[in-house]
Amino acid sequence: MKALPHVDVVIVGAGWTGLLTAKELGSRTSLSIVVLERGAAHSPTEYANGMDELEHSIHFRMMQDLSLETVTIRHSTNDRAYPVRQHGSFLPGTGVGGAGEHWSAVFPRFLPDAFELYSRTVEKYGAARLPEDHALRDWGVTYDALEPYYMRAENLLGISGKAGNIRGEKIAGGNIFEGWRSAEYPTPPTKVPYFSELFRQAVNSLGHHPYPVPAATTSTLYTNPDGITRPGCTYCGFCETFGCMIGAKSQPTNTLLPIINKRKNVSIRTGATVLRIVHDSSLNRGKSRGVTYVDSNGQEFFQPAELIFLASWTLNNTRLLLLSKIGEAYDPITGRGTVGRNLTHQVMLTAATAFFEKPLNRFMGSGATGIMFNDFDGDVFDHTNLPFLRGGAFRGVSARSLPIGECDVLPKSVKAMWGSEWKKAVLHYYDRTGRITFIGDHLAYKSNYLDLDPTYKDHWGDPLLRLTIDWRDNERKMAEFATQKAVEIAHAMGAKEINPGVPLTHYDASRYQSSHVQGGAIMGTSPDHSVVNPYLQHWQTPNLFILGASSFPQNAAANPTPTILAQALRTADAIVDRYLKNPTALV
Repeated sequence: MKALPHVDVVIVGAGWTGLLTAKELGSRTSLSIVVLERGAAHSPTEYANGMDELEHSIHFRMMQDLSLETVTIRHSTNDRAYPVRQHGSFLPGTGVGGAGEHWSAVFPRFLPDAFELYSRTVEKYGAARLPEDHALRDWGVTYDALEPYYMRAENLLGISGKAGNIRGEKIAGGNIFEGWRSAEYPTPPTKVPYFSELFRQAVNSLGHHPYPVPAATTSTLYTNPDGITRPGCTYCGFCETFGCMIGAKSQPTNTLLPIINKRKNVSIRTGATVLRIVHDSSLNRGKSRGVTYVDSNGQEFFQPAELIFLASWTLNNTRLLLLSKIGEAYDPITGRGTVGRNLTHQVMLTAATAFFEKPLNRFMGSGATGIMFNDFDGDVFDHTNLPFLRGGAFRGVSARSLPIGECDVLPKSVKAMWGSEWKKAVLHYYDRTGRITFIGDHLAYKSNYLDLDPTYKDHWGDPLLRLTIDWRDNERKMAEFATQKAVEIAHAMGAKEINPGVPLTHYDASRYQSSHVQGGAIMGTSPDHSVVNPYLQHWQTPNLFILGASSFPQNAAANPTPTILAQALRTADAIVDRYLKNPTALV
């Protein structure tokens, strides 16, 4: 192993949080910073010349190579876990920019009560109402504390949308259920396609409160506070699983990298797979000394550093902690340990598929172009007489209507599985099909967790990460409720036929349900039940910070990226303003 010259900061992962932290620290300090990314670099030219559905949405060109590293999944501790050999329920990205390159760019904030979920739920409904086996926790940070950072993230990315609550004043046309905002979105909402307009009219007729989806695809030319200018969206329809060909979709490579590239104190090393965090192991109460990694040629290096940031995807953050033996691994039988606990995965389902007489032109849009409403989100509505807690948002979005992926979405009245009748139906319904999507909370449970698999290993000989996860009655009942509401909306839209959503049974690793996986290194107010403090600083190893959704105690209904970026900005402020002056625990 070759020891490299000492640097001030090592950041593991070059996605949204890794590059945001590199930009903040690199621009505001003279610290020497190295970002380690196991994937390759991406370029705008690559995206402009590569809008190929087969390559990106079927073969998953931009995703982690599962032949080299994957995870294993089981439903309970009584089951044997098996490796995931094909991309299914989530799509971990790779390369500079990570999943922030191929994301759909939907950008809503969490509701305020999401950060105090346990205490607020108990206060309103009583502890006896909580599901059996729950592991709910308050975050240790409030919405009010994060609001300025939400605003900074929105200005950085140029989010397009319509506010519904500016400093307590409710505004028609926006999300009136959202937490207070200090200002309007930086750019106006994106255009509303035909299908989404039908959705809005139907939702209005039912007495709900629709608003434009907050989008990180800018609606117009925008220059952010760093001087980065991006064009408005052209609604080509190639967003999720693709990089943006013109740069209208905010991505780490077009929003953060131009600033980083100007900083001589920041360097990015690609093809660098981090194997371990090196630390003083005495009771895990020492100091991280650096990381070991392997380059693309198979040579192993030790990179010493004063400050270390884990900024990879949720599952990779947790696995690296477990492999490095930093902290105590969670044991669901005894309840001891913290690393690996509170695994959650956003509940996302097509609650209803609607089929229409007229073409919808759904090939025109983006990953975040459309309408949504939150009348059944979180605790916005009363759950006293309902068989579940929490809820979620409904969306009517014009996105991903690509020929291969949509070629076999048919109403149940079509019985043919092949042949001329099937081909005729495929051609007829391709542009007459619309999905009503539900995105809901996933509560944390003691028996949903992460650990190292005792059987399966990666190509380096290290254990794979094992996911033990299953839905509970709370999620199943919530999905049933959502399906009923979605069918009602589809009828109000004038759908000719409707396929209700498939009920949730057991967790299905083959069905895509977002890459929004949370937990494993959760935040909190005590090391007894959390891995990091409210500033994302490791409790026992104060020069180690763990960024991203691995810190979420449970999953709220909204997409996690706005909250991830807000937390990263808050952490960066605390390091620059406080930690560097006194390198100790942040309180």
